[in-house]
Amino acid sequence: MDKVDVKFGEWIEKGFSLYKENFGILVLVSLIAVIVSAVTVGILAGPMAAGVLIIVFQLHDRKESHPEVGTLFRGFDFFLNSFLFFIIWGIAIFVASLILGLVPCIGQVASLFVVFVAHALLMFGLFLIVDRKMEFWPASVASFNMVKRNFWPFLGFSIVSNLIGSIGAVACGIGIVFTLPIQVCILTVAYREIFDDDAIASLTS
Repeated sequence: MDKVDVKFGEWIEKGFSLYKENFGILVLVSLIAVIVSAVTVGILAGPMAAGVLIIVFQLHDRKESHPEVGTLFRGFDFFLNSFLFFIIWGIAIFVASLILGLVPCIGQVASLFVVFVAHALLMFGLFLIVDRKMEFWPASVASFNMVKRNFWPFLGFSIVSNLIGSIGAVACGIGIVFTLPIQVCILTVAYREIFDDDAIASLTS
């Protein structure tokens, strides 16, 4: 299995450019997605995230006219698999980190490391659910198989993109609607470059 070249600088630069070019709609749909997710206690977080991805894909690929805000709700087409992806992995990561956190001395460090590793291994799962209409488990496996091809650089890339996406939470959480779409744009650039038909066939075979 060939090693994948992780292009930190290039992917981040292109992601920022995509974000700046489409700042208005990305912040607006992110605001709606965050509000809906919060009001429904996370139940609709999956389809809302899927809707944001649909819009970012359209903006990145430039194959359709400029997407409208209503496109966000097309994420409900992926309701079941996006919901399962968020809820099952969210619970699994929470339980694993909680158990590790109980270990004396190194527990907190081990817990944090597990969270970072899980996020890295799964970071392309939702992209595959939306773009390739895969079910949540095959999508998770394909993401895992891609990331393990060059794990440590992908782990670093995941940590950096997560920090960029979550830094807005510092400002009482409000800033997340400005920084989260940056992370999505960066990951979209990476996803489009490394996942083609041949790659997906090799990852799911």
